[in-house]
Formats: sequence, C-alpha cells, structure tokens
Amino acid sequence: MTTITRFAPSPTGYLHLGHAASALFCAKQAGAQGRFLLRIEDIDQTRVRPEFVDAIYEDLSWLGLSWEKPVRVQSQHFDDYQMVLDRLGDMGLLYPCFCTRKEIQTEVARIANAPHGPDGVLYPGTCRYCTADERKDRIAAGESYALRLDMTRAIKQATGPLFWYDRKAGKQHATPEIFGDVVLARKETPTSYHLSVTHDDHIQAINLITRGEDLFFASHLHRLLQEILGYDVPEYHHHGLLTGADGKRFAKRDRAKTLRSMREEGISPDAICNQVTGI
Repeated sequence: MTTITRFAPSPTGYLHLGHAASALFCAKQAGAQGRFLLRIEDIDQTRVRPEFVDAIYEDLSWLGLSWEKPVRVQSQHFDDYQMVLDRLGDMGLLYPCFCTRKEIQTEVARIANAPHGPDGVLYPGTCRYCTADERKDRIAAGESYALRLDMTRAIKQATGPLFWYDRKAGKQHATPEIFGDVVLARKETPTSYHLSVTHDDHIQAINLITRGEDLFFASHLHRLLQEILGYDVPEYHHHGLLTGADGKRFAKRDRAKTLRSMREEGISPDAICNQVTGI
C-alpha cells in the first residue's frame, strides 16, 4: 500500500528547527514511492498572518521538500467542518455550552480534586444538564456558546474497544474519556483542531500520521471521532521533539530560532538536515 503522509503547520509564526525536523521526518516516511502532502491549518483566524503562509512554502522549498498541489487550506473548508458538526448533532452527541472561562474556573474551584486531562482541568459538565427548551431560549437570546462533545454518549456509539497503532509505541488502547466533554467548535473559531484534522486526514486518505509526541494523547480523542464518523483508521508515528540548550522544546511562543533567520545567516539546508536527524 502506498504510504500517504502530511505535514500540517499553522501559519501563526515562522517555522523553526522543530518544524524542520517534523517536516523532513514526515517526507522520509513517505519515501520515494509514497505521497507527501502539505496542509495549512489556519482555523484560528485571529492569529494567522498571510506572510507566515508564504514563509512556510519558502522555508520548506529551501529545505528541498516538494509536495502535491493544490495544498489544502483549512480556512477554505469551514463548510466541510460544519457538515461534520451537523452529523454529530443529528446523532445527539453535541450540546451548546454557554459557560465563560471565568465561570468554568469558578465552578472547578468548588470541586475538590477536580479531574485533569491532557489539556488541563476537565470541564465539569455544567451545561450538559440544561433542558432543550433552556438551550433554545438562550441561543435565541443571542448568548455566545461553544459546541461540546458529550463524551459519555459518544463512547457508547463505539461498537467495541478502540485501538490504534503507533509505529514507535506499539498498539494503543484509546481512552478518549481523558478529555471529558471537549469543545469541537466556538463562535470565533467554527471548528477545532481535533475535528478538522480528523476529517482532513480522512478525506485526504492519510494512512500514516506523523507528528510530535506532544500530540500523542490527542490520538485517543481522534480515534473516537474516527469510529463514530465511520472513518478509516490510519497508523501513527509520534516522533521525539527537538530541544534547545536549555532543554526546552522549540516553540513559536518562545521565539525559537527560525529557519528564515538561519537562512539569512548563511546556514545551508544540508546543515539544517544534519542537525535535525535522529528524532
């Protein structure tokens, strides 16, 4: 079977060494006979800037990578994600959450030993218990809300135990309940990372998902979404993360050294490739 991989950066800053490592690793897994795709994950329109999109193409080309065209740009497919949300809604798996972040923090503070998940303290389920009429009235009144996945109901949709295979960690039993009632869409961002990548990987026929080990736990939730939406299950390979001299992983928020600045300093693509091997 032809291996199909994808590198999917978010254009919210310039690419750094960690991105280079991930992109090169992804392309290597596809190999000469496989397919290497590039996807622009720009659903957070409040942070995306056009120059960062252009820079992604420039930096990856400079590294010697090439990819199939056209590139899938997520912001051009919000209608697709809405259709997925509609499907989940018709299945009774979504509910509107009117809680503000402050209200959630206040509620969680009242709970002794509040349960935590990969993204922090789990949502306490306040709005899960609203009646249908109450939800209808609050929406009609113009209250802002997010759409949450009713995790208990969603897991009941699964026909059996959920498994997925990671080439590095082996066979994994998915435990999506660790996320609680996760948000799948907000008013300002009409889809979530979890929803959009699961859908895109399916329609692009990605059969090997390579990404950093910091996203390992996300695969537990994605496996559940694949199951209830009837999507094929790809293989995974969560690779290691590059770290700087201080031991911290490279990140945009830390203003990690960018490929653009290294190129301007005269560092060669080969030097970059040699530096990021071994993840």
